[in-house]
Amino acid sequence: MLPNVTFSDDQAEAFDRVAADLMSMGIDLENGELSPRAEGRASVLAVIGKAGSGKTLLLAQLTKAMQAAGVEIVSGDYEGRKRKERRTLAVLAPTNKAASVLRMRGVPATTIHRILYTPVYDPQYERIAEWLTGQGDRPVVEGLTDQALDRAHAFYQQVASVPGALAAAGLRGSDFIKGWKRREEPLDVGFVDESSMLDERQFEDLKEIFPILVMFGDPAQLAPVGQSGAMVFDKLAQPAKLILHRIHRQTQDNPILDLAHALADDSIGFEDFERLVEQKSRADDRVVWAERVDAEMMARSPVLVWRNATRIRLITAFRTAYGAPDDDLVPGEPLICDGIELPLKHRKKRIDLEARGLIKGAQVIYLGPGNRTGFAKLHVIGAEDPQFSAASIIKIEKPDEEEPFIPHAATMGAAFLHGAAVTIHKAQGSQWENVQVFAPDLYAAAAAGRTEAGLPLWKRLAYVAITRAEKRLFWIVRNRLARPQSALTIDDLRQAPAPLKLETQEDFS
Repeated sequence: MLPNVTFSDDQAEAFDRVAADLMSMGIDLENGELSPRAEGRASVLAVIGKAGSGKTLLLAQLTKAMQAAGVEIVSGDYEGRKRKERRTLAVLAPTNKAASVLRMRGVPATTIHRILYTPVYDPQYERIAEWLTGQGDRPVVEGLTDQALDRAHAFYQQVASVPGALAAAGLRGSDFIKGWKRREEPLDVGFVDESSMLDERQFEDLKEIFPILVMFGDPAQLAPVGQSGAMVFDKLAQPAKLILHRIHRQTQDNPILDLAHALADDSIGFEDFERLVEQKSRADDRVVWAERVDAEMMARSPVLVWRNATRIRLITAFRTAYGAPDDDLVPGEPLICDGIELPLKHRKKRIDLEARGLIKGAQVIYLGPGNRTGFAKLHVIGAEDPQFSAASIIKIEKPDEEEPFIPHAATMGAAFLHGAAVTIHKAQGSQWENVQVFAPDLYAAAAAGRTEAGLPLWKRLAYVAITRAEKRLFWIVRNRLARPQSALTIDDLRQAPAPLKLETQEDFS
């Protein structure tokens, strides 16, 4: 079933090329039909374009066409019985925040971690999952009333999430998910958004799972650290790169995208660019020329910086402005997951945490201390079930001090840094309604004369930072912080915390 939107020529060409490759998997988008697939066929394509070129629209329309043809979307939260005739699609993003951006646009996306590892359901409750997904009859389950099953069914009709539906029936994750395992059997098709963030290992993992892999990426962003400025799609043969050139009508009056694309002009230096920002700010309130950092905005939308020292200074100023004590956190403070610190023997616990959204780079809001020493109650931004308690190692760095202060110090668990300010590298894949860019850091990058992949580093940094803004861009020109007018709050995150399985298991040892 072909889309009913009007594509530009380059979008139409990319759609047709992807559709041709899908035919080898037995997926006919033109006629909306499935047929036996050709064994042994594999392909990797990349849809490449700058911000505003229509990558997300194309991904969404391809996904809709595949669903209309009968392709099953694999979300990562539950996978039904294998059927020889079925065809599968997973829409992936490197981070929870990037996946949630797609979900808000109607695309059923999940993270790469949730596809690499699949849940193992308790057989009793798996019967409910089979019924919800149309693969079985309504079950009778000991301990669950008909009303509870009705609630689960009603939830699933609104939101196609099996864990969410089971939670609506009154179950906890630890009731129905007994563990996690590395995916062994391949799927058919994978769409990967924000693929400029992929490293080589993730790329190889995805090629093992998906015979057809389509990456959507922006070549102007920053490459993963350690890859010498190269992105995984750079190595593809030219015919495998589907390039979107046109900037579409709906983006042509967007001053934020105007600024991003102005960076492609070789003749524009940093001072020229700042003058352009100032001119845009006078003509359109979506661009703000700001003398100070807004502390209240930092609580949910971090300031984007280049240098780590700047990040630490801004975090210290944020905590001081809110009167945060030196020896503890205040509910509402933002955090960034810095990884999971667990030995190999606790691999299952690591997978549990990652499945709940605590992967490196995840944005988290601190809700308060947990019920056990070293545990913290957390809200994971963009996660489908965002609130739970977990063993946490929270590190608060301070200027001119080698060792961070650690207000929550579990022996092992999820590690966090403060998230009121983040480096532009770590901001890739995320978007916020309002974004503050710390221009003095970009000036420092320009003055240093550094380049990456043949381009001035400050331009790459500015491009990534600017395109994180969905609605308003704040260009901060002074090293100052405006004091907040109200206290930190978690009222905007109200939701009854769901107990994490780790809370009920044995202590780490």
